Amino acid sequence: MFLEYKRDSRFSPILNHVKDTFDRVICSGASAFVIHNDLIVLEEYIGKQSNKSNARTVQEDTQFHAASVRKSYIGFAATYAVHYGHIHDIDDLVLKYLPELEEEIWKDTTIRHLVTHTHGLDEKDGIIYREYPAGENWSYRQAGINALTNIVRRTTNKTISEIIHEQVFNPLGLTESNWYANKHEKLVDVILRQEGDVNWKTSDSTEGDKMNMYVSARELAYWGYLHLKKGNINGKQMVPKKLIQMAASIQSPASIDRDLPQNGFLWFVKDLPAKKTEIGEKVPKGSFQILGYTGVTLLVIPQESLVAVRMFNSFGSPEGYDYLSDVRSFGDTVMSCL
Repeated sequence: MFLEYKRDSRFSPILNHVKDTFDRVICSGASAFVIHNDLIVLEEYIGKQSNKSNARTVQEDTQFHAASVRKSYIGFAATYAVHYGHIHDIDDLVLKYLPELEEEIWKDTTIRHLVTHTHGLDEKDGIIYREYPAGENWSYRQAGINALTNIVRRTTNKTISEIIHEQVFNPLGLTESNWYANKHEKLVDVILRQEGDVNWKTSDSTEGDKMNMYVSARELAYWGYLHLKKGNINGKQMVPKKLIQMAASIQSPASIDRDLPQNGFLWFVKDLPAKKTEIGEKVPKGSFQILGYTGVTLLVIPQESLVAVRMFNSFGSPEGYDYLSDVRSFGDTVMSCL
């Protein structure tokens, strides 16, 4: 899947925003990529893939660590399981599919709660515990992602990676998006704030369930473009339209406070003017976004037929840098270009 490149100077403020963030976080490389009205209007690569003296420059095929952006792919696999009936209903209890879990902890938790970060569960020292009743608040916790990937694997008899490759990567010819057990020359080094950062974890799993996914800027933009076009690429329905619509539309339970973030299948979706949204104020309703701790951001704005990507190889926020404020202003900068 390839689109024509036709640079549009109107979108230069997005590059300036990415360069400004590049100067404020701890990283060695970055990229900006924008698709508008079926054309690539901005494509820029900044710096090098690591701090090593002989580091490769960031370029078209450089793959950045996706961090939590990987959850949009997990969300797709979960939507696939619902769409094709492997999961009967999004409001099914988790215990229906994972009956071995501790009933007292999980008894009121549904798949809807898992995909919208409203399950109320956390984990410490390998023990799952309940922070708040399911569906009554919002929190970004790995416990729900682990349960969701297990349900997908058990119901479909496929890994997240297998579903994504079969449904998207292979049909669209995407070769710069994957989960890796071993590093290679096209993968960036992730620049930590300090050596031994306890939040940084690697894995040798290639099943799509762990935080070891790397994606190039252009293929992350194409992933967003697939969603923008509701699965229809060049007149061919590559993925069922209803599947894409389900993944990127509001699924959050009505019981949560209206000022909390709103989610589809792990995507952040713009609907109500929620105070705690992670999407910029100027970004219109119906837009959706996914973020990663490495600074990676994918924003899809259907109303403007636009996909915007920014990539960094940073990890976490240095002192004085407000990540959420910066990512909101990224979206608002995109809107100011239109």
